[in-house]
Amino acid sequence: MINIETPTYYTATKKYELNFPSLEEDLDADIVVIGGGFSGVNTSLELAEKGFKNIVLLEARYLGFGGTGRNGGQIMAGIGHDLDKIRKDVGEEGIKAIFEISDMGADIIQARIDKYDIKADFCHGYGYMGYNHRQAKTLRQWEKEFKSLNSKHEIRYLEGGEVRQIIGSDAYSSALLHMGGGHVHSLNLLLGEAQALHGHGVRIFEYSPAVEVTYGPRIKVRTAKGSVTANKLLWACDSFLNKLEPELHRSTINTYAFQCMTEPLPDALIERISPIRGAYSDIRPVIDYYRVTRENRLLFGAATPLVDHIPKDLKAWNRALMLKVFPYLQDVKIDLAWGGPMACGANLFPQIGSLPGQDNVFYVQGYSGFGVTPSHIICKVLAEGMAEGSERYDLISSVNRSTIYGKDDFRPLICTAGKVWHQISGYWTGRR
Repeated sequence: MINIETPTYYTATKKYELNFPSLEEDLDADIVVIGGGFSGVNTSLELAEKGFKNIVLLEARYLGFGGTGRNGGQIMAGIGHDLDKIRKDVGEEGIKAIFEISDMGADIIQARIDKYDIKADFCHGYGYMGYNHRQAKTLRQWEKEFKSLNSKHEIRYLEGGEVRQIIGSDAYSSALLHMGGGHVHSLNLLLGEAQALHGHGVRIFEYSPAVEVTYGPRIKVRTAKGSVTANKLLWACDSFLNKLEPELHRSTINTYAFQCMTEPLPDALIERISPIRGAYSDIRPVIDYYRVTRENRLLFGAATPLVDHIPKDLKAWNRALMLKVFPYLQDVKIDLAWGGPMACGANLFPQIGSLPGQDNVFYVQGYSGFGVTPSHIICKVLAEGMAEGSERYDLISSVNRSTIYGKDDFRPLICTAGKVWHQISGYWTGRR
């Protein structure tokens, strides 16, 4: 198993030293939120900005302990892996509506950074990379689709020798440059948002795991030394739900992603790797993703493409993948490697809504590895649903949440089968 206590790039370079008490009293609230990652903090901040002040947020460990502090920091366009997977749930008009809001993420993050002066090292510049003619065709189609949204940012398809304009690698034959995307220090972004949330009067408690939740017109969440009684509840635990809510547990399954970080590199080498100092991913069903950091390091991440397993040596495993893209980094040292779980739904699309028969119990989960940017979009929509309601909330919450049978007994086998099918289907969708 992964040692989730291992330091990450984010914990080693965080700029905010925020510490919140554990809950040791009985509180009343309008809304109680369980989970202190992007989902819990962002939804709470959206609600606070709407005028909800009596909010209590409970985190089992420390803010950003989960996927928020273990990711690649990629600011990508889109929500979910493939909108075609939800077409039957929302119809053609629904797909169009979701696609239109799927490009909002980077602008929401930038506005949040500007409004609260968050030190999150947002850097614009994203490259979607292609290996072959099928992927090149897909990237050309993405260029048309992204431009149809009338983005103010440069969006440009590159092929052959042009690819070298944005990346120093011979591994790719095509690319789509999207200057609206980029990368961010995700833990500093979260902590800056939490500081803003605290400034709105929201009460935050760390090291306060929920041990019992009782539903009703007034919901009671009990911790080891205290409790919160509230009108509404939000489950925002994602891959760290730990079976606390069986109804939500049934519809996601955890797989793992792994990252590594190089030693600091000379400016000339960083310029060779990334002339735009940007973030990148290929478009295969299971992607490699990487970016340069403000400290001149290369952060490289991936998941196992077929057989679901946890590599014994994360540094060596990530390094081998990195050298396939950048063979000239052979002598570069890997300083850190880490990983963590990510919750996936059957359709690889985020899940939001309220529990059956419990209109005051809301949830958000299942980003399937694409959480940094989509979480800011999804949580804006979720806050609309928890507050005044909206057509966007009705649309996204209507997406089917399927049961994943046998997940507790056969998780590695189910994940492996899902990855194999995901890879095979990639040939039909232009991703392989």
